[in-house]
Amino acid sequence: MWLLPERAIFWRRTATLIIADPHIGKASAFRTASIAVPEGTTTADLDRLSQAIAHCNAQKVIILGDLLHARSGRTAATIAACAKWRERHADLALFLVRGNHDAHAGDPPNAWGVVCIDEPWHLPPFVMCHHPKAHADGYTLAGHLHPAARLTGAGRQRLTLPCFWFGAQVGVLPAFGSFTGATVIAPESDDQVFVIADAEVVAVSGAPRGTAPAPRERRR
Repeated sequence: MWLLPERAIFWRRTATLIIADPHIGKASAFRTASIAVPEGTTTADLDRLSQAIAHCNAQKVIILGDLLHARSGRTAATIAACAKWRERHADLALFLVRGNHDAHAGDPPNAWGVVCIDEPWHLPPFVMCHHPKAHADGYTLAGHLHPAARLTGAGRQRLTLPCFWFGAQVGVLPAFGSFTGATVIAPESDDQVFVIADAEVVAVSGAPRGTAPAPRERRR
């Protein structure tokens, strides 16, 4: 498993890229509610996804919930941007493990060719979920929490960064969407935490500090 700074995991054996919580259309939903927020987040996130796919030569993408943020975010511009992206990746297999936002936003348009699945989805040795809940028959990979780690320096500097958080039975991916909130985690002493710092994935806390297979990723 490779941890990528694009906020994704690459499961090399199956050529599968795994992401969580894109929350596509969140900014559009805010603007629909007359809340001024920056434009272009959907396009930027889709471009980052394309970069990760190209870097790994991924054949499949699994989304661990919350693909679309809300029904109000399903604007014509957002749908068109996603449809255009899908055309560029027509041969890519896409799977969505439905999350809580998907229940309200609805499944993506049929034209996107996304296979939608309710959690838990068993793909041994993993259980693909949106909610981070342990399962007896596999190691859970999930999203939902938007985990972030707060780092403190010797001079009392503080920095909060999105992170991958791996416990004994559950691993939680950072939110893929760039326009999302974050939850500062409190890991156990044996947990492994990897923060995303610009174009690198860096081990912190009790995580082992191995050498990454390339400067921009870290293998777990």
